[in-house]
Amino acid sequence: MDRDRIEGSAKNVGGKAKEAVGKAVGDAKLQSEGKADQAEGKVQNAIGGVKDALKGK
Repeated sequence: MDRDRIEGSAKNVGGKAKEAVGKAVGDAKLQSEGKADQAEGKVQNAIGGVKDALKGK
């Protein structure tokens, strides 16, 4: 598994946690940061998936 996939998944999970905390405390900035972290994590995970696919060939 490519390192980007691992890091991307971690960012996605961290972003979900950050968003949940933001909702719980009513902090819109923290919520939006969490959503941005999730998006970044998904992109990084996808890049890692492409790298994995290319390594498999």
